[in-house]
Amino acid sequence: MEYKTLSNGVQMPMLGYGVFQIDDATTERCVEDAIASGYRMIDTAQAYGNERGVGAGIKASGVARDDLFIVSKVWVSNYGEGTTYDSIKRSLELLDTDRIDLMLLHQAYNDYHAAWRDMERAYDEGLVRAVGVSNFDPTRLLDLCVFAKVAPMVNQVETHVFWQQHYAHQNMESLGVAHMAWGPFAEGANNFFQNPLLSEVGEKYGKSVGQVALRYLLDLGVIVIPKSTHRERMEENFDVFDFDLTDDDKVKIAELDCDRSLCYDHRDVQLIGGLLQFVKSQIA
Repeated sequence: MEYKTLSNGVQMPMLGYGVFQIDDATTERCVEDAIASGYRMIDTAQAYGNERGVGAGIKASGVARDDLFIVSKVWVSNYGEGTTYDSIKRSLELLDTDRIDLMLLHQAYNDYHAAWRDMERAYDEGLVRAVGVSNFDPTRLLDLCVFAKVAPMVNQVETHVFWQQHYAHQNMESLGVAHMAWGPFAEGANNFFQNPLLSEVGEKYGKSVGQVALRYLLDLGVIVIPKSTHRERMEENFDVFDFDLTDDDKVKIAELDCDRSLCYDHRDVQLIGGLLQFVKSQIA
C-alpha cells in the first residue's frame, strides 16, 4: 500500500474502497469483502445512507479498528453550527466507532463556513482525526483555507483520465491539501472500459483498463476510491502496486484529458439548482 501524509501528519492510504449507491444491507457484505481483499480505507457519506452497513462490515471483517481508515461526509442539509456537530456524532453511532479518520463537507453549498466551525470542534475533540471537503472548486477551497482556523486537509473531487483536474491539483498542492478522486473510472462514460489506449497500455503489463487508470492517478499523487460490488473486481482494482507506467505511457494518457466533467457537473446551474431545492426541502 502507498500512503499520503496529510498536513497534520496523519497517514492516509492512497487506495480505498467506495460505497456510493450501495444499499445498507449490501454494503455490509461489500465492506467485509473489500477488507478481505486488502483494502484498509472505506469511503462513505451521510447521504449514501449506508454508514451502518460500513460499521457492520468492519466489525464482521475481524480486522482491528486501528488498522482501518474510515472516511465519511457531512451532507449539505446538516450544515450549521450545532447541526453539523450533531450529525458527526450520529455518523459515529451508525459507524459504531469512537472516531472517524477523515470527515469531509460533501458540497460547497449552504453555510459551509458555519459547518466548518463544527468540523473544527469535532477535530479538536478527537472525534475526527482529519478534516476536509468534497466538490470544492479552487476558489471555494481557497476561501475556506483563508478563513478557517484549521485548514482542510483533503479535497475529494471528480477526477479520472478524461478530467485530470490539473489546475485544481496545482491549487490543492499550493494550499497543502491532498487531492482525492471520486469516480476514478468516470462512471463508465466515454466507453471508459473499452478505451483503446488504456487497453493497449494494459496489455503490456497484463493489467486491465481500470488498473492502468488507477495507476496513472496514483502516479499523479491522487488518492483513489474505486467501487465495485463484486469480489473479483475489488481484488483487481486493489492489484495496482506491482507495475509502473513509463513516461511515454503517462504522456499518452495525459492526452485523454477532456478537461470537463463527465459525471456530475457542479458548474451546471440547472443541475445544481435542482440539488439545492432538494436540500432546502430536507431542511424544511
